[in-house]
Amino acid sequence: MLELRPNCECCDRDLPPESELARICTYECTFCADCAEDRLGGRCPNCGGNLVPRPIRPPEKLAQDRASTVRVTKPHQACLPG
Repeated sequence: MLELRPNCECCDRDLPPESELARICTYECTFCADCAEDRLGGRCPNCGGNLVPRPIRPPEKLAQDRASTVRVTKPHQACLPG
């Protein structure tokens, strides 16, 4: 089951479970659509895999299987200002 991580690993933007802006790779690294497309070119900086829209868990299932609250950020070169 997906963790549904709460933020973009690049810019730390909030990505609630119902967000249509979340993008993930097969390892569930999580990025917002802006970072995934504009900064990362659609590729995960961790594994090199493609970034795709994260599925949205139906509300009744989300009540049963909650989303993660653990925020993950990493200083990827593409994410650094400048």
